[in-house]
Amino acid sequence: MNKEAFLKFCENRMVFLDGATGTNLMKAGMPAGVCPEKWILEHKDVMLKLQKAYVDAGSDIIYAPTFTGNRIKLADYGLNDQIKEINTELVKLAKEAAGDKALVAGDITMTGRQLKPIGDLDFEELVDVYKQQIKILEEAGCDILVVETMMSLQECRAALIAASEVTDMAVMVTLTFEADGRTLYGSDAAASAITLEAMGASAIGANCSTGPDKMEEVIRNMAQVTRIPIIAKPNAGLPSVDANGNTEYDMDADTFTEEIERLIGAGASILGGCCGSTPAYIEKLKKVYGDRKIDKDIPRKISGRRYLSSERRSLSFGMDDLFMIVGERINPTGKKKLQAELREGNLDMVSDFARSQEEDGASVLDINVGMSGIDEKDMMLKVMEEVMSITDLPLCIDTSSAEVMEAALRLYPGRALMNSISLEKGKAEKFLPLARKYGAMFILLPLNPEGLPRNTEEKISNINALSEMAYELGMNKEDIVVDGLVATVGADPNAAINTLDTISYCHDNGYATICGLSNISFGLPQRMNVNTAFLTMAISRGLSMAIANPSQEMLVNAAFASDLLRNKEGADIRYIQRMQRYDEANATNTVKEVKNAPATSDNILDIIKQDVLNGSKRTIVKDTQKAVSEGIDPREILDTVLMPAINEVGDLFDKGKYFLPQLIAGAEAMKLSIGYLEPLLQQEGGSGSSLPSIVIATVHGDIHDIGKNLVALMLKNYGFNVIDLGKDVPKEEIIKAAKDNNASIIALSALMTTTMKEMKNVVDLAHEENLDSKIVIGGAVVTQDYADEIGADGYSSDAADAVRVVKQILNIE
Repeated sequence: MNKEAFLKFCENRMVFLDGATGTNLMKAGMPAGVCPEKWILEHKDVMLKLQKAYVDAGSDIIYAPTFTGNRIKLADYGLNDQIKEINTELVKLAKEAAGDKALVAGDITMTGRQLKPIGDLDFEELVDVYKQQIKILEEAGCDILVVETMMSLQECRAALIAASEVTDMAVMVTLTFEADGRTLYGSDAAASAITLEAMGASAIGANCSTGPDKMEEVIRNMAQVTRIPIIAKPNAGLPSVDANGNTEYDMDADTFTEEIERLIGAGASILGGCCGSTPAYIEKLKKVYGDRKIDKDIPRKISGRRYLSSERRSLSFGMDDLFMIVGERINPTGKKKLQAELREGNLDMVSDFARSQEEDGASVLDINVGMSGIDEKDMMLKVMEEVMSITDLPLCIDTSSAEVMEAALRLYPGRALMNSISLEKGKAEKFLPLARKYGAMFILLPLNPEGLPRNTEEKISNINALSEMAYELGMNKEDIVVDGLVATVGADPNAAINTLDTISYCHDNGYATICGLSNISFGLPQRMNVNTAFLTMAISRGLSMAIANPSQEMLVNAAFASDLLRNKEGADIRYIQRMQRYDEANATNTVKEVKNAPATSDNILDIIKQDVLNGSKRTIVKDTQKAVSEGIDPREILDTVLMPAINEVGDLFDKGKYFLPQLIAGAEAMKLSIGYLEPLLQQEGGSGSSLPSIVIATVHGDIHDIGKNLVALMLKNYGFNVIDLGKDVPKEEIIKAAKDNNASIIALSALMTTTMKEMKNVVDLAHEENLDSKIVIGGAVVTQDYADEIGADGYSSDAADAVRVVKQILNIE
């Protein structure tokens, strides 16, 4: 079933999915630690009975039990060579259960390995992993695909790209969100929805991690920025462990169904259940909501609004919203120093430009690395990675090479702006399909094969012709930003008038607009006066954004003042805040001077602290070496700079100002600095690690280790002797390691509700062995109540919190 047929299937009705698989299989006897797919094939009757029950309960779509059927997951059990047989048989089983009463969705999820730069998995390898499984699922007879329980927006993108390259089946995508409304990697619901809809997802939503009562805001935020159906597949409330060690959930079918009402009100129209739910839950949902029509008054994506996004931030704008600046500075044209740095592979200036442009009010950052003497594609990807580690602003990809553009769009974990597409020979034919495939918005440059249009009429004709080409590919006016094509007023007295007329035409006909400013004043004295006057005139005609340097005070102040005078919503506050920045800038001028000054013994410690806060892995070792060479005691660097800096990173993470990639980057940067200092500390007669030993592991049956690895890294950075046992570790091995290493702490991680009860087994065995080690637990499904219930000594909500909890238990300042 393709996307068009799927949307027709979902039109003006509630669609019902199945409920939980894993928790029900555990109740039916599936032990922890086994390969679920293999166990199912050895107990087909159990799965067949469960899925038939869901179909009988009213499920319109059931998920084939291929959840961890990719080659990376199967390799953990030595079964990767059986991937085709396993997936094919599992789909066959689901189709037998569905009969002609329900559709079968091939189920895909994360691989357990993290993408670079956080992990070691290459993006293209992940795309290939998903391609392999999707091909098998389609050949096996799946009707549609579902990508579910995803914590990484980038991995969702990899799955969608893979699907687009091997099938035309409709693809549903659901992510799992933390209590703060963001995924583990920091993506919020709106940014995720914008990106995935633009890339061709047929339906999007949320599953797992929480009950329906805690999912409402996520569903609402998705619904308000998209037009495709919204999926809600929550858990049956919160998990707990009963006296017999069984995991139970606190919502029965009646309560669950009542709470689903709020998700329907928020915009969900595809409903199901995740952990803890059973066929009885789906039967109740179907009975109560089976005849419900979709409420047309529920807020959905507003016609005329445009959306860009990064992995962790979305940008929404309409035709008459506040004027925006696309920061132009990351561009080597005319910048000899930047050119030299790029040829050397040095990205320090790129980092500075990214930070300063965001501070100065840019809404989007343009990335252009076109110059001689470098591999443009390789450098584009490196610069993007650097910029994305510094700022959450959406990016504008600026290149004339289709190969470079595709490489950049393929890797960009959001909805980018493409700069640009024109009617020049062959350009539209190469670039428009890229915009369509990767869901990008694009700048329409109204040039034709003959070059610059001779007048406004020809310019408008070019706009319309290129727009029609985009519409034929399935794009619409909201995907287009028209460049007003600024010429030089010194050479053509009507240049400004022609551009202003073009902007007016576009505004009146529903096109967003952009322009570069510098051409208008070329060859004239005091060019900023001309640029500023022209910009205010263009804003009055409806200009949406301009590619400019946001540090040019006269220009930007005039632009913000123009919005204020036009009484745009929010313009007054924005203008006042910008003016207040000057007072703050004067107050912090000394700090900025320190930051930008060459490294000396007077400021090097401040620079090292910034390296940790910014996750500057490229520079921190060099800066640490500089500090030591200046005679600064390595112990002073560790105690007065590195430790306070990582504490601040943890605080920012706790406050929701930093997200997982930034936390990891800061910890990794600190690790590199400590790696350099440790031999020096030992030479002084001290030790780089004088704190107690900690044994850490992901419990038996659980092969997830994202959180565990980060906790281990943070604890090592704080000086603890960390013994990392890995994932899927039996309780006996954990206790033995604690004894052998005289561990003060045992740290346990679990990501799944089906494996969290193994934590209790470790606690019980520790008590039986009269072990003095204190036990701290954590993981996505774990709570303080659960820690109290099983007798754990502490609970950690995240990696930064883990350090605080351990230090508190051990009475360490």
